[in-house]
Amino acid sequence: MEATGGYEKPLVIHLIDKGHIVSVVNPRQVRDFAKAMNILAKTDSIDARVIAKFGELVRPRAIVITSKNQDELDQLVTRRRQLIATRTAEKNRQAQIQSKVVFKSIQRSLDALNKDIQRMDKEIAKLVESDDDWKSRLDILKSAPGVGDVVASTLVAEQPELGRLSRNQISALVGVIPFKRDSGTLKGKRSIFDAGQLCVAHCIWLH
Repeated sequence: MEATGGYEKPLVIHLIDKGHIVSVVNPRQVRDFAKAMNILAKTDSIDARVIAKFGELVRPRAIVITSKNQDELDQLVTRRRQLIATRTAEKNRQAQIQSKVVFKSIQRSLDALNKDIQRMDKEIAKLVESDDDWKSRLDILKSAPGVGDVVASTLVAEQPELGRLSRNQISALVGVIPFKRDSGTLKGKRSIFDAGQLCVAHCIWLH
């Protein structure tokens, strides 16, 4: 099935619980696949047939059920990211405000956001500490220069494949392997592929 921003998750969980093998793929890939097959029309029934053919020929990687707490950790990390983004927006607004009343209003919002972020940090740390596998991976990640609790926890939450795939496989999954662009004697510039949406499609945390 195609990723739909998380709305597909209940169906994925139900199907896997019933013993089915499930893959969640990037809609852009399926659309490109349809165009390559000269299928330009788009209806629900056509899309269903295209997705089925895509699965048959491409054989996308199946969703793997991970730790029962993986979904909880992912939601905590996602919520923390949302709070950080909101705090940044509020700080930007406050920097342009002349009204003392509005300034204080924004400051109250910032204070509440800071407390909520601290709460998320504590919950993330507590959840990671409760799982020996996560704790071990967190220690390994934090041994790298510049990687702290936030980055390490985010990687553990959003890339459960870390430690289970080879370095080439995990690099390709997150889109940091430079791909070749050669033709004949021409040696094109190597560049990485922006796989952000693809990772979201592949890495759905289930319990």
